[in-house]
This record gives sequence, C-alpha cells and structure tokens, in this order.
Amino acid sequence: MKNKVLVTGADGFIGSHLTEELIRSGYDVRAFVYYNSFNSWGWLDTLSSEVKKELDVFTGDIRDPYGVKEAMKDCTHVLNLAALIAIPYSYHSPDTYVDTNIKGTLNVVQAARELGMEKVVHTSTSEVYGTAQYVPIDENHPLQGQSPYSATKIAADQMALSFNKSFDLPVAVIRPFNTYGPRQSARAVIPTIIGQLAAGQTSIKLGAVSPTRDFNYVKDTVNGFISVMNSSRSVGEVINIGSNYEVSIGETAEIIAELMNVDLHIETDEQRLRPSKSEVERLWADNRKAKELLGWEPIYGGKEGFRLGLKETIDWFTNPQNLATYKTDVYNI
Repeated sequence: MKNKVLVTGADGFIGSHLTEELIRSGYDVRAFVYYNSFNSWGWLDTLSSEVKKELDVFTGDIRDPYGVKEAMKDCTHVLNLAALIAIPYSYHSPDTYVDTNIKGTLNVVQAARELGMEKVVHTSTSEVYGTAQYVPIDENHPLQGQSPYSATKIAADQMALSFNKSFDLPVAVIRPFNTYGPRQSARAVIPTIIGQLAAGQTSIKLGAVSPTRDFNYVKDTVNGFISVMNSSRSVGEVINIGSNYEVSIGETAEIIAELMNVDLHIETDEQRLRPSKSEVERLWADNRKAKELLGWEPIYGGKEGFRLGLKETIDWFTNPQNLATYKTDVYNI
C-alpha cells in the first residue's frame, strides 16, 4: 500500500495490537516507541519474527516536538495513541499528564500540519464523559473531567479538533470505551481479576464493584482505528467505539471466575478506591455513529461477545510465560 502509517504508543497494549494488525494487513508501518536505555520496544518485543522484520521502529518521546516531527517525516497518516492513562497515577503526578497528553497531542498535530499529512487519528477515551448523565452515551454527551487524567484527555481532544477547525487539518477523534484483552496492563480491572485468580488467589482485592463499564475487546478497538483512518467521513468527527453492552465490575468478576472455574470472594482494598466524586459510576456506549459513518460494528458485542473476549483474554493470561510478566500480588497503580 502507498500509505505509510505512524503509530505513536506502538509499544503499549492497544498500540501493539494495532501495529501488528496493520502490518498483517499490508500497511507500511513506523512504530513510535518510548525511548529507554534498555532498547525495549514494549509489547512489540513479543510479536512474531515475521511481523517484527516488517517494523520500522522510531524511539523517542511524545513530549519532544523535534523527535515527533522527525518520526512523522515520510508518513501519510498518524494514529496517535501515546498517552499516560492510569487514573490513580494522575492523582499524584498530574503535571506529567499535561506534558504527555496535551503537549504531546499538540506536537503531533503541529507536525502533521507542517508536513501536510493526509490524516491524523487522535485517541480519546470514554473517561471524558464522566459518570453518564444519560445512557447510552452518544458523542453529544457533556464532557466531565472527574480526574486529572480525564481532564487532560478532554483538553487533548479539543486541541486536536481545533487544528481541524483552524487549519483544515484532516483530524478524526476516536473515542474507545474500556478496551480489554491480551497484553493489557494490570492497572486495569480485567487483568487484575484474571491475574489474581490465575495466581491461585480465590480471595481477590478490588476497588469499587458497583460501577458499570462498556468493555470493548481489543480486536474490535483495532478494527475501529483502521476504519476511522480509512474513512473520509470521519474527518472533523468524534466517534465512539464501544460494544453497546453495560456490565458492572462485580458481575465482570463473577463471569471471569465462572469461565476460570474457580470460587470467588472479593475484598475491598481501600487504596484501589477512587475519591467519591472522581469515580465514574456508569459508562455505556452508543455506537450508532460508528455504524453509520464507518460501517463498524463490534464482533465481540453483547453478553456472549463479552464472554468470548474474556475467554480469549483468560487463555492468554493463564499461559505461564505471559503470567510471569505480571506482579499479581502487588497493586499496579
């Protein structure tokens, strides 16, 4: 294909899956990974040799405008996934979220404007909606910064969209709901549950179990990114990518325990609880816009799709080689 696609945050959970799928689909991909002295490419290191040999890896820092622009040279499209995303960490280190999420986004769209890129896909999050004021949540729902993380993502979204309005830069904002699947960090609830159970703990530690989420399997999220990138109708738009299925954290834990054939007891761990006004109590995606504009629909939608996605996730995490990379007895902030 003539397009060369830059994926920022390619070393992360969603970014590695997206990079892998793009390469398998025949795209020319440059993977922007966070520079470190260990020469680690994050989850890209675990990909097959046939995929890795096709990788064009650029090590840098999304906070540095010069490196970002250098990485984007010769690329036609950029999928911007580089971000700090852990909500608890944002409570005590908010400044790093401003630099990474807001300034990082500015670096991407400014370079894209100067280089005349064909498309920028900026990654948002369902956390920008805060606790649902109505359900299902469509793209017109009010934005509520209930954590420093979500506040910086609101600002980053608006920064990206402002470059479309101000400079006619072809920007689209993809807003995935709670993505889960293999390789996800243990800071997220589904790996936390699976990891503790896989390590033999039948009494597991969680935070609040009453909030609901719209969990989206990573393969569906990846297909959403590619659909947004390839659609001319996505320019200037914010598009939810979600399963349109709402489930509580508590019920999610019960389903996982059933699939793993283990008894479950949940202990409330105070350090895992968000401040009461910061907790997002309810998320449920309206995905009609994605269907209408992109023709995208979740393959893993509904209760049965959720169970299927969980089964694939459990299979990955319970592989001893994969489980060994997680500290299941330590709270991952």
